[in-house]
Amino acid sequence: MIPKVFTQTIELGDGRTITLETGKLAKQADGSVVVRMGDTMLLATVVSARSANPGIDFLPLTVDYREKFAAAGRYPGGFMKREARPSNEEILTMRLVDRVLRPLFPKDYHAETQVMIQLMSHDENVMPDALAGLAASTAIQLSDIPFEAPISEVRVARVNGEFIVNPSYTQLEEADMDLMVGASNDFVAMVEGEMDEVSEEEMADAIKVAHEAIKVQCDAQVRLAEAAGKKETREYETEEVNEELATKIHEATYQKCYDIAKKGTSKQERGLAFSEVKDEVKALFTEEELEEYGDLVGKYFSKAHKAAVRDLTLNEGLRLDGRKTTDIRPIWCEVDYLPRTHGSSVFTRGETQALATVTLGTSRDANMLDSPTIQGEEKFYLHYNFPPFSTGEARPLRGTSRREIGHGNLAQRALKGMIPDDCPYTVRVVSEVLESNGSSSMATVCSGTMALMDAGVQMKKPVSGIAMGLISDGDNYAVLSDILGDEDHLGDMDFKVTGTADGITACQMDIKIKGLSYEILVKALKQARDGRLHILEKLTDTIAQPNETVKAHAPKMVTTNIPGDFIGALIGPGGKNIQELQKETETTIVINEDPVTEEGIVEILGTNQEGIDQVLSRIAALTFKAEKGSVYEVKVVKMLDFGAVVEYVEAPGNEVLLHISELAWERTNNVSDVVNLGDVLDVKYFGVDPKTRKEKVSRKALLPRPPRPERKEAPKKDA
Repeated sequence: MIPKVFTQTIELGDGRTITLETGKLAKQADGSVVVRMGDTMLLATVVSARSANPGIDFLPLTVDYREKFAAAGRYPGGFMKREARPSNEEILTMRLVDRVLRPLFPKDYHAETQVMIQLMSHDENVMPDALAGLAASTAIQLSDIPFEAPISEVRVARVNGEFIVNPSYTQLEEADMDLMVGASNDFVAMVEGEMDEVSEEEMADAIKVAHEAIKVQCDAQVRLAEAAGKKETREYETEEVNEELATKIHEATYQKCYDIAKKGTSKQERGLAFSEVKDEVKALFTEEELEEYGDLVGKYFSKAHKAAVRDLTLNEGLRLDGRKTTDIRPIWCEVDYLPRTHGSSVFTRGETQALATVTLGTSRDANMLDSPTIQGEEKFYLHYNFPPFSTGEARPLRGTSRREIGHGNLAQRALKGMIPDDCPYTVRVVSEVLESNGSSSMATVCSGTMALMDAGVQMKKPVSGIAMGLISDGDNYAVLSDILGDEDHLGDMDFKVTGTADGITACQMDIKIKGLSYEILVKALKQARDGRLHILEKLTDTIAQPNETVKAHAPKMVTTNIPGDFIGALIGPGGKNIQELQKETETTIVINEDPVTEEGIVEILGTNQEGIDQVLSRIAALTFKAEKGSVYEVKVVKMLDFGAVVEYVEAPGNEVLLHISELAWERTNNVSDVVNLGDVLDVKYFGVDPKTRKEKVSRKALLPRPPRPERKEAPKKDA
């Protein structure tokens, strides 16, 4: 039987459209939809268990986004011809979608929920990650799963001063702003992107453009759900509520927590003090009561603890560590900490510390990107590591986490715009978070900036970063600069902003409350700018300018071009020539071909300048071509009866015969009468002699020609 299909079309206002379709595919899922824009098609499904597992007090939500190689008509690379673990780009898209969806499920909904999105067809003019949030939300709207309101995500780029919603890859390359925004009809929930030093007002304008586009997409989801037959929201087992118990615990703990928070102690001291209050609360109950209400006791204590910390900030403008809302934690910095890295720095702000290292390499060390939607390479990339000891924990290591990938990507986007286009190196930055109490990704940006400058990378401008927070009760609010980990957990917003002294380079924002006004948003951005500049001053006090040269033990990079015809000669049969040259000079030589000019681009990397110079001399000799009519300095390397073999000084190894007849204007009987072995002299190049078909050079052509002897007239005979 032919299925009944329901569709809705979303107009983007410039002739492009997005189509939502349901009823044809994946009908056993709780909700499924196909989203299409151009020839890009995404299938999104959602399934949620009918009951929660015992003991679960959170939402076990999994968002999975996968790009199928077949969607782009390509094979997976390597020996395994099947998609395996997700790429970094896929993980970043999963995080974008998860961060918008998660807050809109009911707080007491704890059933296992899985959202799966897959790219089934890829149009090179359409970026699929901008459609993933729309696809996920539409699938949920078509299900009976409890969810507050439809959401969507769009990408906004600014090209030549004009904002474009969901731009193409080509348009994005020309943009000075790339922003992903997630929102519902009523409020913005997530912002993430990179910018070319834009102002706070410009960023707010971009968010407004995105929000207007999202409202249209949310309305389309509602219409599609109604057309397909809106399902009644399922019944689910709600959390147990005991108001009497909640009141008892609040009265017993609120003031104690308030007093502890007001002392302004360290993270460990506060944690110990709050644990002691929690133990005192448990002591108020018998073992039987704890067995019955144990989970609720912990839950209601956390609620009282959160209320106390938030009220302290709203009532008195004080924070857990004793700071005021605009204060930045104490900062100390150091560069050149590690003696054998190419660049290093330590950045410590309060109880957060990041150690960054920089490694310089050739184009062969670039990060290769190979996915259905992206192929290419990154010559600047950043890796972020967050070991458990940084928070005083002992837990198993299970590979790179999604959080580490997300935080590393944010720091990379913050810094990459400040790496000059003519930087000859591939640059890898690694940030090791050694202590963490909030804002470790922003500490990574700061330590990364200093390590790059220490390595001699000629950054256009230094970059700093700060994490902002918000606490609001609906009527009153406080914007917090440089938030702690607890403030992130207890607050209503986590807003990370990076930039130079002249503007924003990257941001990441998660908002947990509805109705955040643009006025509050702009205030937070401007307060972030003040904090950013304060931190930037600390960085430049430590290292004001990038070092003029790389360190003595770091590799120096020289790039030169050779005609395409000489690439094979430089490499040699089976790579013999280049391998011997690398071994002899202790350098690394990489040859790439320019796709336009077909010239060879030769990268020479080495710590010894003499070795680099030797490679350059060998290349110069290999590619040397004398020009007719030009004068060259040569050295006598061999004496013959009929002339001297000379070598071009600028191209060692290139030899030519200086014939005895071209040594001088006078008749020369012996070559040694004019030149000797090792002599350096100038000769003029005449090209190939058509008679001998050999190259001809002359010394005498550069000498003044002696006057010819006067001819004596014969005596006249008498007539």
